[in-house]
Amino acid sequence: MPPAVTDSLDIWAVDSQIGADGSVSVDFLLPTGIYINLDVPRDATISQIKQLLWKQAHSYPLFHLLMEIDSYMFSCVNQTAVHEELEDETRRLCDVRPFLPVLKLVTRNCDPGEKLDSKIGVLIGKGLHEFDALQDPEVNDFRAKMRRISEEKIQSLVGLSWMDWLKHTYPPEQEPVIPESFQDKLYSGNLVVKKCYSLFQVSPNMNPIKLNELAIRKRLTIHGKEDEEVDPADYVLQVSGRLEYVFGDHPLIQFQYIRNCVMNRTLPQLTLVECCTIKKMCEQEMIAIEAAINRKSSNLPLPLPPKKTRVHVRAGLFHGTELLCKTTVSTEISGRSDHVWNEVLEFEINVCDLPRMARLCFAVYAVMDKMKTKKSTKHYPVAWVNTMVFDYKGHLKNGELVLHSWSSFPDELEEMLNPMGTVQTNPYTENATALHIRFQEYSKQPINYPPLISFIQRKEIKQLCENEMDLIWTLRYDCRENFPQSLPKLLLSLKWNKLEDVAQLQALLQIWPKLLPREALELLDFNYPDQYVREYAVGCLRQMSDEELSQYLLQLVQVLKYEPFLDCALSRFLLERALGNRRIGQMLFWHLRSEVHIPAVSVQFGLILEAYCRGSVAHMKVLAKQVEALNKMKTLNSLIKLNAMKQSKAKGKDAMHTCLKQNAYREALSDLQSPLNPSVILSELHVEKCRYMDSKMKPLWIVYNNKMFGGDLVGIIFKNGDDLRQDMLTLQILRLMDVLWKEAGLDLRILPYGCLATGDHSGLIEAVSSSETIADIQLNSSNVAAAAAFNKDALLNWLKEYNLGEDLDRAIEEFTLSCAGYCVATYVLGIGDRHSDNIMVRKNGQLFHIDFGHILGNFKSKFGIKRERVPFILTYDFIHVIQQGKTGNTEKFGRFRQYCEEAYLILRKHGNLFITLFALMLTAGLPELTSVKDIQYLKDSLALGKSEEEALKQFKQKFDEALRESWTTKVNWMAHTVRKDYRS
Repeated sequence: MPPAVTDSLDIWAVDSQIGADGSVSVDFLLPTGIYINLDVPRDATISQIKQLLWKQAHSYPLFHLLMEIDSYMFSCVNQTAVHEELEDETRRLCDVRPFLPVLKLVTRNCDPGEKLDSKIGVLIGKGLHEFDALQDPEVNDFRAKMRRISEEKIQSLVGLSWMDWLKHTYPPEQEPVIPESFQDKLYSGNLVVKKCYSLFQVSPNMNPIKLNELAIRKRLTIHGKEDEEVDPADYVLQVSGRLEYVFGDHPLIQFQYIRNCVMNRTLPQLTLVECCTIKKMCEQEMIAIEAAINRKSSNLPLPLPPKKTRVHVRAGLFHGTELLCKTTVSTEISGRSDHVWNEVLEFEINVCDLPRMARLCFAVYAVMDKMKTKKSTKHYPVAWVNTMVFDYKGHLKNGELVLHSWSSFPDELEEMLNPMGTVQTNPYTENATALHIRFQEYSKQPINYPPLISFIQRKEIKQLCENEMDLIWTLRYDCRENFPQSLPKLLLSLKWNKLEDVAQLQALLQIWPKLLPREALELLDFNYPDQYVREYAVGCLRQMSDEELSQYLLQLVQVLKYEPFLDCALSRFLLERALGNRRIGQMLFWHLRSEVHIPAVSVQFGLILEAYCRGSVAHMKVLAKQVEALNKMKTLNSLIKLNAMKQSKAKGKDAMHTCLKQNAYREALSDLQSPLNPSVILSELHVEKCRYMDSKMKPLWIVYNNKMFGGDLVGIIFKNGDDLRQDMLTLQILRLMDVLWKEAGLDLRILPYGCLATGDHSGLIEAVSSSETIADIQLNSSNVAAAAAFNKDALLNWLKEYNLGEDLDRAIEEFTLSCAGYCVATYVLGIGDRHSDNIMVRKNGQLFHIDFGHILGNFKSKFGIKRERVPFILTYDFIHVIQQGKTGNTEKFGRFRQYCEEAYLILRKHGNLFITLFALMLTAGLPELTSVKDIQYLKDSLALGKSEEEALKQFKQKFDEALRESWTTKVNWMAHTVRKDYRS
């Protein structure tokens, strides 16, 4: 890249690259063809810059040909290479951040449709013109269909009551499963709620309307208006300081906010809001919705008629341009005996007989045979092909289709090829293996497959004899009647190369009972590429509540990569649910946008993002504010990294504060809904508390004042340079473990804090308030760093400092429960790098782990020796707290051990669910989850091949090992503490 271009790019990221007066040299292009160069203030608004340009343009030729100044606006190419029209002229130039300092003056566009397209392109980071330029029939068809869904959703919002609009926009967060232990946290069986400045003691099973009635009656009594009639339904309860509302027919204790307050022994703080306030918010959004409705909608293309044609096919397996193998005839495929190299197989087949998901195993068998003859211990340098389809776009075309591969061919795969990775074309084709399939030209039009019903009727004419089928296939109807959950096993037993069997299966799926959503998730992984199987699975997922869908959304976005067609049941399902619940919509938006830069999924994810924006135009403003704030954080982080080597941390912190006090930063980072949780308002920066951390990537610690009176400060951590997706997965699994334990009546006080990947190696982490690391607690209690890790009283004394009397007993119980939960969770998930800076404790006693860069048993090692030689962390200072500081308190420790064993057995019952969730994440490209071999650790830790008695015995041995070898942990912690003390 030329130096001049690099300097231009750095203008917006590095303050030191601009002039001393804060000005930037900008090139302006006028509609008359005149070019003007001006130095303009970097912090100037677009409106101010336009006035400066207009004043200068008076002295240039052809000025008289220009219209009034308000007839024009600027356009530019932004940092994501998207053409952006700067319609909002209150924005600052430094916030716009053009790719190059070039602004073009253009006539204002009055077409609302084109304006929306420009806004969507800027928001999703991918210009919609890129989709137009593809000129791909499938892309065009999918866009048209998704646009129809989005427009129908917008139409359905018109005329909503304020309550229905509130349910859609700010759906209440609920916890249907209530732990039995919550009764112990109540006051004489009642719930104490603070509303404004009044306290109410009510039943936990009371619904919000009844609480409204109590509050209204008390307020009228205070003001001497007892006779006045007020309808409680005209009010709604809002969580103080948050965009979270408590309404509906559910008991108060089922609302997540109230439940958390009860479990943490804090008072729920609620505010009574009049419906007119909600109505005003609703009306403001309806303006944007009505503007979107007025756009001209596009019509769906008519489907092409099916054709029956005979086609000549040539196929072979290639590595780059080198033909690797082929087989001669189909009889050799089943025997896998002989193979011929450096030739191409030619055969004829009816197009109507080509299965959508046909697996081309003949090429793979030849490769396997050659692998066996090689004496080298290394893998043969060929990768196995993805999902085997003749055309991943859903219809056959003339010309050549190339399917590229992704991952190493596993030795143990002997029977048939399983699809793995994504069905998208590999963008890195030079060294990838590819299966080339060339279709002889037979038609000027693409050929569509016939409908399912005609396919089934045609194929059911020829029935296979039962003695030719495997036992499980023979008993398929018994399975349907008595063991419907065995469907995944039945599908794996099916001979997919027999069209008759496939046809019967597809007919059977129409009458198969619905599985539980958790069981149906397995049917979406790479083992089940059949379209109708995946449609059946999505049909099962429709039973999910919004809370349950949120739990598994991370995996559902990843398995979109397994879908061979853009228009599939899963993409429609996710879009429909996102458009129906803004909380899910925000999660889906960020899960998709964080990977839209990846070439393999750029189009697929970009199209779904476009569809969501078209169906939720009112939400776009909220999301755009979040995107702008993240851009500002990234710029600030780049500036800190640049200057970290030049100045002390104190000066760096001062420079950070100076930057945050600038209007451009303060406005961009204030008054936005948190991407981690849309209920949390990041309102006003607390600049003095903001800082950056010491680690290599210099994460930003951004602190906000809490609007709620007496509430804790709200903190978020911004990371740029680290892939947070593995942390996000681990925290999701911890959250699921918490749900499963609570369903079984065990609340182990797990704290799965918020974590969200928002882009390429960037994202946000929730800062947990009132907490410190074990390392800091130990260091602050000792004068010598080397001795800090061995001070067993440090942790207990720290808890005593913040908890007196009965509060200390509760804090120790909180520590005991949470320590048990994390011992089991870290063992099952194989979480490594557990030093004393990665374990934290809250002042209420709740222990929790952070930083999950190593999972599934990938422990760090030095000089070939593993640093961690214990299955989980259970040190003597932890036991000292659990035993309340009494060495002989075996009863407390015995109860702790019982918690661990009970928690382990509960997780083991759901072992298949954990295996499924990790398998569904194989496409994410996480560094420690790249193949099915990585999931073997879970099977071993959960002892899935053993009886419950054997599994419990194994866990008990691991527990004793952790206890016996805890001294090695203390030695590692000592070394870590000394290094940390030396660096500081």
